[in-house]
Parts: sequence; C-alpha cells; structure tokens
Amino acid sequence: MRRMIVAVGGLKGGIGKTVVAVHLAGEAFARNRKVLLADADVQRSSLTWADIAAEGKQNGPTVVGVSTSLHKQLPTLRKSYDFVFIDCPPRGDTLTRAAMIVADLVILPTGPAPTDFWALTATVDLVKEAQALRPELKAFILLNRLQPRQNLSTSAREALEAFGVPTLKTSLGLRTAYAEAMALGMSVAAHAPRSEAANEVRKLFNEIMEVGRV
Repeated sequence: MRRMIVAVGGLKGGIGKTVVAVHLAGEAFARNRKVLLADADVQRSSLTWADIAAEGKQNGPTVVGVSTSLHKQLPTLRKSYDFVFIDCPPRGDTLTRAAMIVADLVILPTGPAPTDFWALTATVDLVKEAQALRPELKAFILLNRLQPRQNLSTSAREALEAFGVPTLKTSLGLRTAYAEAMALGMSVAAHAPRSEAANEVRKLFNEIMEVGRV
C-alpha cells in the first residue's frame, strides 16, 4: 500500500481543521494502519487530544508536535507510517507552505457560507504557488460543518468551482459526536462507530484514498 501524507490546511481559523485531521487519523487507525498525526498548530489542540487519550488509556494514532522544520522532519518520519496527517495552523502561511512541500494531498476545509468561501482565496493562492513548484501535489476543498439537511445552492457551488480547486463529494456535518469524541480523546470511529459522523468520516477517508492514487 502506498504511504501518504495528507495536510489539512487553511489560513482561516474556526473551519474545523483539527477536527478533520483528528478524525481522519482515527479512521485510518481503526483500519489497523500505522498513523502519525503531526500537530503544526501553535495551539497544539491535536496534542491536547492525545494527552486526554493517554489519560483515558485510549489507543490511537501517534501524535507529535512539529514546527517550521516539518518539511525536514516528516520525510524521515513517514517511513515508519502508512499515513501522516498534518494539522496545519490558521494564519500560519509559513507552516502551511512547509506542509505543502512534503504533502501528497492537501484538504482545505470550509464552512458553507459565502463568507467562508471568500476566506479561501489566500489559501488557494498558497496551494497554487506550491503546485507551481510541485505539480504532483493534489488539493481538494472539503465542505465542513454543514447543518442537518443543509444543501448548497447552485450559486454557492459555482462560487467554489471558481477557485479552480475540486471539491470533494463527501461533506461533514455539524454534529455533536465530533466534539464528544474529541473531549474523550477518541475519534468518532472509536467513540460512535455507528453514528452519522463516523459514517461521514469513513466515506471521506475512502474518497481521499481514491483521489490520492497516483
């Protein structure tokens, strides 16, 4: 099986990057893969989640903190893991750029509102700069934190298409199961495997594996 580094990035805060990174890492771990979650966010939320997991004696991915040297650290670390997920910081273009240097695929979470879309501009510009240097780098927009039964209008979908970055078919809802699992140091795959949240993450993981193929 091909090893993969997936960066979850975006220069806007509050779009759920840590939640996406944690639960994808948890899903990969639930599939008996060797998984590393690299926390590049100065808030260290992923590391806090790992500390809670350790206190509760929960099994899960290996979590490490990384900094601006991550582009030097991760190529070596990836040799020991099937998947590396990078939790990128908001307002951290240097760290996000470093992640894009080593990533195979970048996921850009966004909320469903037009204001969320507008905030994507700087991140997409950063992605395109990286792709100019690394044409093999793949990037996808992920619709995140959708309200139950919320559907995007045609105009909203057209607005996303204008960025020139494909949108993943799978989206994630605004569900309490994500927060509940995080508070317990768990992923939804472990905490609520039959929930809608866990089902969404499984579909997202499967789609990432599909689009990430060479």
